[in-house]
Amino acid sequence: MWWFQQGLSFLPVALVVWSAASFVFSYITAIVLHHVDPLVPYISDTGTIPPERCLFGIMLNVSTFLGMATMYVRYKQVSALSPEKPKILRLNKLGLRLGWMSCFGLCIIANFQKCILYYIHVLGACLTFGVGSIYMLVQTILSYLMQPELHSKDIFWARLAVFLWSCSSILSSILCLGSDTKTQQPPQDLHLFELNHHHGYTPHMISTVSEWSLAFSFLSFFLTYIRDFQVKGSYHSLFLNSPKISLQAAVTLQGQTLHKSPGSFRAEEQALLIAGSI
Repeated sequence: MWWFQQGLSFLPVALVVWSAASFVFSYITAIVLHHVDPLVPYISDTGTIPPERCLFGIMLNVSTFLGMATMYVRYKQVSALSPEKPKILRLNKLGLRLGWMSCFGLCIIANFQKCILYYIHVLGACLTFGVGSIYMLVQTILSYLMQPELHSKDIFWARLAVFLWSCSSILSSILCLGSDTKTQQPPQDLHLFELNHHHGYTPHMISTVSEWSLAFSFLSFFLTYIRDFQVKGSYHSLFLNSPKISLQAAVTLQGQTLHKSPGSFRAEEQALLIAGSI
């Protein structure tokens, strides 16, 4: 069995690989068609003009689904491992709400391009990266509270480092965004300004690099879930990095056929019981 086939570790792996592919494929398409300059464009600019816009949108929609599934599994895992710790349970519920809000923001980014509805697109970016950073903070705190019984210190420090990485990327992007006039350019002009002809070139480059750095910091954070989702180790292990976790489905039969409602089925069942007792 391959390492990504253990437990539900395929979920964070699929989320990271698919999301990275959505950025890379739309970037390559935009470069090949000369829609953007190859030197570090904004991620949103690589998904503004067809056909890369279609590819960017549909792939990010799938990433939204994978993100929600991964966050829900993480929520259920923490709930199962710490059932008698109210503080952890409250933070866990908060983390799930924040994570799903971040996924909703990603869906907005995918479906509302910045050249069409700019402010809606910015709202989606704030939800994705702003609320998403708070989600990372909550999960980092949970990792701290769950050590050393359920998490090793390495997992906590790794998540803390990625969280600080994302915060620094957000800070540098915000500081340079005000000096970057590129966001006010019309959608047909997505190319960089010449270095010797525009004073905003340096802030623009810092802002775009920060945006790519922020995106990959988020993907790196979900990589830390892989060991948690794998099936190996024991619940009684002192440094439990990989609790057993699996996905099950329960089926409840509500009727004898697909054409009978549950109410009619119960009425028939009660009639049979009465007839049998007589």
